[in-house]
Amino acid sequence: MSLSGIFLVLFLLFHMSMNLTLLLPDDGRVYDLICEFLGANWYAVAGTLVIAAGVVVHITYASILTLQNMKSRGSDKYLSSNKTKTEWAAKNMFVLGLIIVLGLALHLWNFWYKMQYAELAGCPDAVTEGSGLVKELFTSIPYVAVYLIWLAALWFHLTHGVWSAFQTIGLSGKIWYPRLKMISNIVSTLIVICFAAIPIYFLIVNKLTL
Repeated sequence: MSLSGIFLVLFLLFHMSMNLTLLLPDDGRVYDLICEFLGANWYAVAGTLVIAAGVVVHITYASILTLQNMKSRGSDKYLSSNKTKTEWAAKNMFVLGLIIVLGLALHLWNFWYKMQYAELAGCPDAVTEGSGLVKELFTSIPYVAVYLIWLAALWFHLTHGVWSAFQTIGLSGKIWYPRLKMISNIVSTLIVICFAAIPIYFLIVNKLTL
């Protein structure tokens, strides 16, 4: 689960960098070029399948570990939880993960399904201008609100998950623990702020132009 988590964080950093091109003063041309490059071609489809496999592996192991923890604690699980000094995010990683999965499903429906899948399926109404779709969706206050809630859940999930992943693969101890926590918080905050900047920007621009 740690390795798949690290892989997904790297994908988030790539996706974040791609989204930030929407803030360039080029009316989304760079973003659309990236979308075209990542369209219905063999390497983009292969990449999508690898990312999907990473998500499936991560969710599968998360479910297995959650069930194992519940079984091992038995009837003392609440008492055990009260005795240990565990962060709120660590106690609720599975719930946070469910929120993230639901947000991901909505995100895939609004973007991947209407773009790459529609192009692969030969749909005549496939979206070819990704920047226009982003602007359209992120001028909806309800959608932006749901998106920001999803990002909040992602932040809590990442702040625990990133340092936990490194600890699991062997980086731990009194010296490395605070360093990993700091790195985890920085990476998680950077990802969430950069993702949140896009809908907030387009929402503000839309309101100013009305």
